Amino acid sequence: MQILHSKILGNGQPLLILHGYFGNGDNWKTIANHLSNSYQVHLIDQRNHGRSFHSDEFDYELMMEDLSNYITHHQLENVHLLGHSMGGKTVMLFAVEYPELVDKLIVADISPRMYPPHHDDILRALNSIDFSVQNTRKLVDEKLSALIPEFGVRQFLMKNIYWREKGILDFRFNLESLTENNDEVGVALPSFTVFEGETLFLKGENSGYISANEEPIIKAHFPNAKIISIKNAGHWLHAENPKDFLEAIVEFL
Repeated sequence: MQILHSKILGNGQPLLILHGYFGNGDNWKTIANHLSNSYQVHLIDQRNHGRSFHSDEFDYELMMEDLSNYITHHQLENVHLLGHSMGGKTVMLFAVEYPELVDKLIVADISPRMYPPHHDDILRALNSIDFSVQNTRKLVDEKLSALIPEFGVRQFLMKNIYWREKGILDFRFNLESLTENNDEVGVALPSFTVFEGETLFLKGENSGYISANEEPIIKAHFPNAKIISIKNAGHWLHAENPKDFLEAIVEFL
């Protein structure tokens, strides 16, 4: 059995943080540093991301089992879960399947509904990179900029590039598997699944991922959910307004 890679900071009740698509645990270091004063924070890399294992198989059932194996391996109980975007989908599924292991659940800017695939441009751009040609970070960025004009998005993706060996760059994520399984990322939470525990949904004020009419579907799965909007933030709410994001989390926990 393969166990997900993580960084563990602080002591106290375990708080497990799961990143979004194309991300990794390192994206959450700033948030984790604040929270580690009160909790044992686990920054987890999900399969095919960061320093965790690569696999041809990629869906939420598997990512939920990865999380279950991680919790068993580290002998954790009564955990708080925080998941952003894809990570939010993973923690929602985990909470409805293993409610006895979860104390409180925080879902950042994603809802239980189905989302149509919408990462085609990013995948096309990433697949256009040939590291034998784009053999410096500058050249990779230039190549990506032709298809991804948004500097912030490129910067986020570039955090996944590392020197695999001397003179050879590579992506940390498993691009082949993510490209192959892209449709899995938007899959809905299965119908009639419920987590009765305390749940907080945080949505970016400028993000379209959780719309005003989604309260019914959220409440159907998470009857004890409250939904809070983070001002001046889009989908990357933890990076765009970390102060309000953190305050909402600390108050809820």
